[in-house]
Amino acid sequence: MTDQPRDFEAMLSAMRPTLHRYCARMTGSVVDGEDVVQDALLKALMARETVGPLDNPEGWLFRIAHNTALDFLRRRQRTAPMGTEEDLAMVAAPDKPDPDIAATSLRTFLRLPALQRSTVILKDVLGHSLEELSAITGATQAAAKSALQRGRARLRELAREPEDVDLPMLSEAMRARLLAYVDGFRIGDFDAVRAMLADDVRLDLVTTPFQRRGKDEVGQYYGAYEAAGAKWAFAPATIDGRAAMLVYERAVSLVTPAYVVVLDFEDGQVRGIQDFLYARYVMEGATVHLV
Repeated sequence: MTDQPRDFEAMLSAMRPTLHRYCARMTGSVVDGEDVVQDALLKALMARETVGPLDNPEGWLFRIAHNTALDFLRRRQRTAPMGTEEDLAMVAAPDKPDPDIAATSLRTFLRLPALQRSTVILKDVLGHSLEELSAITGATQAAAKSALQRGRARLRELAREPEDVDLPMLSEAMRARLLAYVDGFRIGDFDAVRAMLADDVRLDLVTTPFQRRGKDEVGQYYGAYEAAGAKWAFAPATIDGRAAMLVYERAVSLVTPAYVVVLDFEDGQVRGIQDFLYARYVMEGATVHLV
């Protein structure tokens, strides 16, 4: 790649869905994974001026995403130790990705130690080489190879166990508020939807610079949905345990949602909105339940 800012920003945009696949599996949530990606891309933009020419910009970016994901997991106290070099002896590991492991549910990956998790995702989900695994995770090739083999073996054990689908349930009060919010979209009563907004509500149209803060600014966001008329259909749901509104494109499918809007409620009001209209890749692998 060149050092031109536009080339670098184009690379960030092109890699974003792939980075999300990695970060979603590292965090066990498509929503948390996107938050990690946003943080990682911001770090990359801030660091770009000081790192000089990059021989492998994609690997460098994955390294930032990897470390950002680990920071996130440490804050949430979800991650197991990476393991010492003495614990990670060289073992044989197949060179080809395992397609069964690539299809493993996001939350199952959380049951692996961090190094095992990252090596399995990088190899079996994203197709990186052992050399790239080592460069991204900071482990030796011997340690990365061992972690990959152990992670694969553990995931095969987990696959034989009953599916772990228990996720935080919505309270009755939150469920009622979610239903009321979605009903406002269904019947076109956006004044009622706006009335549910907290004064300090936050809106993020994910992957775009469009962010709004405050009830007045965020209230204008609904104009696009009002203007669209009957283009969209809506359903209340949870995605990875979070309150959400599924959005269907009527002309395409009323079975498979086109994208999702994730909502944060507090004291009966909407405090946060993440609209994934332009980040539809987040639906891949998500655990979705209709409410």
